[in-house]
Amino acid sequence: MTSETKTCQNCKQEFFIEPEDFSFYEKMKVPAPTWCPECQLRRLMAWRNERSLYKREDDSSGKDIISIFSPDKPFTVYERGRWWSDNWDPLSYGMDYDFSKPFFVQFRELLERVPLESLFNKNAVQSDFCNHTEYLKNCYLIFGSAWNENVLYAKGAVKCKDSLDILFGDKSELVYENIGCEECYRVLFSKYSSNCTDSSFLLDCRGCTNCFGCINLRNKSYYIFNKPHSKEDYFKKMSEFELGSFNALEKIKAECKEFFKKYPYRYAHVINSPNSTGDILWDCKNCKWSFDITDNVENCKYLVNGGYNVKDSYCGYGIGVGELMYEVIDTGFGVSRVFSAIVFRNGTDASYVFDCHSSSHLFGCIGLRNKQYCILNKQYSKEQYEELLPRIKEHMNSVPYADSLGRTYKCGEFFPPELSPFAYNETVAQEYYPLTKEEAEKQGYKWKDLEPRNYQITKLPDNLPDHIKDVTGDILNQIIQCAHNQECNDQCTQAFKIIQDELQFYRRMSLPLPRLCPNCRHYERLKQRNPLKLWHRKCQCGGPSSDNSAYINTISHLHGQKHCLNEFETSYAPERPEIIYCEECYNKETQ
Repeated sequence: MTSETKTCQNCKQEFFIEPEDFSFYEKMKVPAPTWCPECQLRRLMAWRNERSLYKREDDSSGKDIISIFSPDKPFTVYERGRWWSDNWDPLSYGMDYDFSKPFFVQFRELLERVPLESLFNKNAVQSDFCNHTEYLKNCYLIFGSAWNENVLYAKGAVKCKDSLDILFGDKSELVYENIGCEECYRVLFSKYSSNCTDSSFLLDCRGCTNCFGCINLRNKSYYIFNKPHSKEDYFKKMSEFELGSFNALEKIKAECKEFFKKYPYRYAHVINSPNSTGDILWDCKNCKWSFDITDNVENCKYLVNGGYNVKDSYCGYGIGVGELMYEVIDTGFGVSRVFSAIVFRNGTDASYVFDCHSSSHLFGCIGLRNKQYCILNKQYSKEQYEELLPRIKEHMNSVPYADSLGRTYKCGEFFPPELSPFAYNETVAQEYYPLTKEEAEKQGYKWKDLEPRNYQITKLPDNLPDHIKDVTGDILNQIIQCAHNQECNDQCTQAFKIIQDELQFYRRMSLPLPRLCPNCRHYERLKQRNPLKLWHRKCQCGGPSSDNSAYINTISHLHGQKHCLNEFETSYAPERPEIIYCEECYNKETQ
């Protein structure tokens, strides 16, 4: 079997399907995709709302609840305790398959009939305002996270404690404004660093203690801007930085940003991951075009955010513990042979399912638990199911769904984005592939305009105390205007409040109050991440120095005075200003 070039049905650009891809599709019994990998991921993400929360009524009790479905959505929504109870039967909403209209039309009809779970927030203790999360205690506004305690304003936090404003962090405590860090303690404003303690403004450092404004260090202590200091001089200098002052902190951020430009960057954060491409990959094998994936993942492609013993799977977001998964969201914990699944746990042989659990042999089902051999929430015998399902798949191919832009969806295509229960800007698609309202609607996505907010602003950001030592307890009663004031594309909430646990953290860590709302702070962190895209590039090590001569190598490399010939796939676009080194040259400079 050879490679094949196809034209994406969505963006009209060419993409390639490799022999190993065809082998995977054959295992899954699905045709090759008609959308390119990037468009597939965007379409997938448009079905996952993580952070857009609303107050609405529980349709079973009339009580106010927090939900990912806004009140104007045409769905029945139950508070998750009620949804998980035995007081209602998802099978009672079952439908006979109608061969007179496309499958996806029928699925959307079922979606509007079956009660939906208000939040995907499992085993949460005093953590009501969280979504796509598990095993939380005293957490607030964290998303896509698990096994955390006393964590606020985070995404992708795993096994963290007493921390704020994290974007993908693992096994860390007392950390703040970190991105992609693991096993850190009292580490602030740092990126892609591990096993570090009592440090701030680190970039790609490991095993460092009491370091400040440093890049590419290994197992160092008492360094400031990559220069060693005695213990006494280090703490004397640190007392001069005044991190508790907002204005002083902004100057330090700018200084660190300029300083880091002088050093080489690793082409990708691919650690202990042979034959793998992407970024933020830890302990993976044979994984391609994947991002934010960790812990024993093998033979996968086009995965984002997850991992944890995933095998032989393609195109997924937020997945873990499973095999043979394709085009899935928040799916795993013991699954196999699952296609087009959104929130599916512990089951096998399921396609086109939404929030189903501990079930097998499902097709086009919503909200089922502990069921087998069901189609559109109707129960069949094993023999009836196996007789009807091939007819439905044949019907999906002969009567495909066509969306408003004329794109067609046969059996083996993921759900059409226009049928998603969410608007584009309510979903993670807006985070990774941001669009304006006009761009989104032109591409066939829905858009939700910001709801009018009747906040009575009591404190402008410019009027906040500069230093945390001057903040009084009255700040907890203030409604603070976000510095963006909705003049951005970051889902700004216009105003925000400081909560008690948050204030205690700022005081404990001597950090100033933020000037942006939690949503805007999240998007500011996202902007520091590279895109979910790879470019083929050459190493920028020119022999004795970098190509731009901004960095002088500290040691002789294997290629000597000649230019390094190594090439690689990287998420740093060619026009980016960073100095990008291959693994060998980078490691030489970080010994």
